[in-house]
Amino acid sequence: MPNSFTPHPSSFRDPSGFIFEKDGVLYRQVNEIFKEDFDFFVSSGYYAKLVKQGLLIPHETIQENLTSSSDYYLTLKPETISLISYPFEWSFDMLRDAALLTLQLLKESIAHGMVLKDATPYNIQWHNGKLIFIDSLSFEKYDEEKPWIAYRQFCENFLSPLLLMHYSKLPLQQLHLAYLEGIPLAITKSLLPWRSKFSLHTYLHIHLHAKVSGKESTANNRTAKFSKQKLVNLISSLETLVTKLKTPGQQTAWSAYYNEAAQRDDYLDRKTEIIQGWLTKLTEVKTAIDFGANDGMFSKLLASNNIKTIATDFDPICINNLYKDIKSKKEEKIQPIILDISNPSPSIGVNNTERIAFLKRAKVDLAIALAVIHHLAIGKNISFEQVADSFQQVCNCLIIEFVPKTDGKIQLMLNNKKDIYNNYTEENFTQAFSHYFKIEEKFPVGSSGRVLYLMKKHG
Repeated sequence: MPNSFTPHPSSFRDPSGFIFEKDGVLYRQVNEIFKEDFDFFVSSGYYAKLVKQGLLIPHETIQENLTSSSDYYLTLKPETISLISYPFEWSFDMLRDAALLTLQLLKESIAHGMVLKDATPYNIQWHNGKLIFIDSLSFEKYDEEKPWIAYRQFCENFLSPLLLMHYSKLPLQQLHLAYLEGIPLAITKSLLPWRSKFSLHTYLHIHLHAKVSGKESTANNRTAKFSKQKLVNLISSLETLVTKLKTPGQQTAWSAYYNEAAQRDDYLDRKTEIIQGWLTKLTEVKTAIDFGANDGMFSKLLASNNIKTIATDFDPICINNLYKDIKSKKEEKIQPIILDISNPSPSIGVNNTERIAFLKRAKVDLAIALAVIHHLAIGKNISFEQVADSFQQVCNCLIIEFVPKTDGKIQLMLNNKKDIYNNYTEENFTQAFSHYFKIEEKFPVGSSGRVLYLMKKHG
């Protein structure tokens, strides 16, 4: 059909417009109902200002009704984002920076006669080395007499998880999976310690907010006028609170991994040399995933070869440290993601399609999995076949390190569990992976006993 298109499964809640795919290209339709607000957004100069500042994804305007919809006003073609990520995959500092970006846009929009009508982390993505706002339909005309309609959404999506992590000193990103639309204020209030009430801003935005919003409204209730100054004061209070929140923890057993690895004879030097040699030959590789990136040592090697890299690790502190590092250095080629490859982010939301599973979102030329296989096969009891299946879903080429059972790290793992891993051999490893990949080359990694493999997917 000439007008066939596919609406994006996560873009259905806003009557102002929606995202859709046509001929492999993503577009955003602006509906007639949002015409006045969108025209004002563009004519005010605010759209151009945000794009120039690198705070909003730019778009082309297409004067064509690609959906044949009666609601059509305009078609936008946004700049492509290589990987959509979700807040349950973000580190603490990344979520905090996303919250501050949201407040910055809200504050600046007021000066242009506009306001943000929603405040969700799903409107923010990682793009070319920084956080960027992606929803051009979130800006509407500001009515000075009305309160900020997205205030509760901001508190439940940003403040709730940040405050719970701040006070518990624990990484709780997975709460976003349980509460896709934000952690309810009543739940946050009940989980926060009593001492949190002594923080004025926390008391106002969580405890008091939960108490007030929990009361049933009646038809006789009158909505109080909400001045511009009150909104400015609200934003200032939220910014003060978010800025003061501290990262939960600074170091784990994994955050110093490469410091220890560097002490093993020529292990790291030889490993780096082998991988760099392969990267020099793999000229077709433009994108990559580093599974088990830790502090990002090999993600940075990939980036130095002009390869856009998704750096993943299950340890939130490692990813948070990497995020702060690449942010300070303005590294554009690395995107940090919290991910446990043994339990990758699933498809969730309406019909389990609203937020897509990581293995379906991430498609790259190359995956690297260094010192990972034994953690999956022995630490998690996952078969070589299952591991190979996971990797083949996302990449065409694979660099993977086999760690023999005699390795000191595996022996430490087996100190606390029964050795039932008779199938953990290099022969069985290569046989399992050969179902999906052809082994191109392999090299021993110095005197470590470990072996690096370069594989390419069949077909």
